[in-house]
Amino acid sequence: MPTRDPRERHLLNPIVRYCGREFRVAEIEAIRNLIVSHPGARRAALSRMVCESLGWRRPNGGLKDMSCRVAMLRMQDDGLIQLPEPRSRRSTGRPRGPRRTPEAEPEVPWDVPVGAMTDLHLEVVTGTKASPLWNEYIDRYHYLGYRPLAGAQMRYFARAHGRIVGLLGFGASAWTLGDREWFIGWTDEQRQDRLHLVVNNARFLILPWIRSHNLASRLLGMATRRLTDDWNLRYGYRPVLAETFVEMGRFRGTCYKAANWTWVGETWGRGKLDVHARGGLPVKSIWVFPLDKHFRRKLCE
Repeated sequence: MPTRDPRERHLLNPIVRYCGREFRVAEIEAIRNLIVSHPGARRAALSRMVCESLGWRRPNGGLKDMSCRVAMLRMQDDGLIQLPEPRSRRSTGRPRGPRRTPEAEPEVPWDVPVGAMTDLHLEVVTGTKASPLWNEYIDRYHYLGYRPLAGAQMRYFARAHGRIVGLLGFGASAWTLGDREWFIGWTDEQRQDRLHLVVNNARFLILPWIRSHNLASRLLGMATRRLTDDWNLRYGYRPVLAETFVEMGRFRGTCYKAANWTWVGETWGRGKLDVHARGGLPVKSIWVFPLDKHFRRKLCE
């Protein structure tokens, strides 16, 4: 049997989802036409034009052009559009693997009570030096390795006595989670409208040579106390709920429980890109933390 053209498959399934947004046939066709009508435009410029055309914006009014660039790359992978060649063959628009530098080499074990860390603090990751270093630490020492955080995000270094002791990263929440929706009391329409008010603690790492009882729960508490202010400063709105996933069989979520996060259920073993419900991923427990005491009202009103 001949293989169907990807565009024909899209006609049979007229709604596709990329980066948390649904695209209909007419929108995919509009993106194709925009690319054809601007033959000299680079990928970054095209993503901004697509956002303008579709009204794809952040809650603060800014264009979601980075999410759009990722979505367009996935559309190209699925055969729905054809992007212009990247400006450089070395720069395809996809992230290269984190580097390896002496700064992130393993250190001698450091065993210190958390109460003795008198200057323990969180530092927002910004700039061309700090960002690659955060990526490198995560890639080398987190069991999931490094992947770019989805959507809007905040990353932190935890420092004490002049050294990095841990790292945290918050990004876009999962598109849909049955147990989370039940806990919130969300309808599907409410979820689609207010999903940006939930953020995901996608990465949390205490460096393997740091040994300090209760450090993990202390850092989680520090992060959740400042996250809404940092998020508002960067994106112009305040999230009201944080979520995270803990791989069952590997971890028990002890530090989240100690930091007053709430267990609300389990995942189905599917990733956010598993649109065909094939499963096959590890089942994870779902934990949430209210960043606002009125989180249900703000998510459901």
